[in-house]
Amino acid sequence: MNTRERFHAVMNFQEFDRLPILEWASWWKDTIDRWNNEGMPIKKSDPESTMEIMRYFDMDIYYQGWLRSRGVDTPRPASHGAGIMKTPEDYENIRKYLHPEMPFNRESWEKWAKIQEKGDVVLWFSLDGFFWFPRALFGIEAHLFSFYDQPELYHRINSELAEFHLRAIDQLCEICTPDFMTFAEDMSYNNGPMISKELFDEFMKPYYLKVVPELKKRGIRVFIDSDGDITQPAAWFEEVGIEGILPIEKQAGTDLVELRKKHPDQLYIGAFDKMVMNKGEEAIRNEFERLLPVARQGGFIISCDHQTPPGVSLDDYRLYLKIWREYAELAAKASSGQE
Repeated sequence: MNTRERFHAVMNFQEFDRLPILEWASWWKDTIDRWNNEGMPIKKSDPESTMEIMRYFDMDIYYQGWLRSRGVDTPRPASHGAGIMKTPEDYENIRKYLHPEMPFNRESWEKWAKIQEKGDVVLWFSLDGFFWFPRALFGIEAHLFSFYDQPELYHRINSELAEFHLRAIDQLCEICTPDFMTFAEDMSYNNGPMISKELFDEFMKPYYLKVVPELKKRGIRVFIDSDGDITQPAAWFEEVGIEGILPIEKQAGTDLVELRKKHPDQLYIGAFDKMVMNKGEEAIRNEFERLLPVARQGGFIISCDHQTPPGVSLDDYRLYLKIWREYAELAAKASSGQE
């Protein structure tokens, strides 16, 4: 199987030759800097270098591009978590910086599309979600009040965001059909979702119901990217047609086995606890053993549950990949009925 065939076979709960070996999120800069000091010759500087690092480790090539909702001239917040607007008037003033006419690098996507046609890369893209984007505008604290204090403005922001998404999807699909996509949300932390189901249904659901069918109509797999404990909102996203979730963080309390029991058709990417990657062979094997029963069922690609931390040495990472390849084969034997 080539890279694309393997991805789609797993996602369709079909027989596959092995699990993909991938990093859904590229590595932290500090991690790459460490590995450069330990002998890895490739430095991370641009999208092409990220692909070169994947080839260096003999991984499946998965590449992500963002369809940016904010233009390069969009005002920057004064500090992390701060907003760039407070009132409807403020929003009106910054609208000229939002929803750019061309939200991606067309030349890059045309080049990647040619590689995708050969089956040598899985292409995916990300869109700002209907929780994520208003938060970036309001700022973290003001955003949580905005559901109550400025509901009309919240709906206007998401309505215009949905229209932008539909246009951007059309533009991208003129070049190629990506294999999957993610809505960036990060609306959960260690204690679960930051909003109630009622707020989700009122302020987010209508816009997902507008955009998700257009993605699925094109055959693009639809995922949510949310850190934290996604156990409760997994059902909310399922209701609006979203098929999968990543990265399924163990440290946040998310239990992949329980998720699969409750949502047997849901797709997953991630779930490998990044905190054990430098703990030695036994710890790494134990983590793969934890995930193997779900991987054998299909619809799940094991991957680091976020970016590989800089505490992981180059030798640690090579050991992790070596063991991963063993379990990628074990999962495949089950899918083909050999076990």
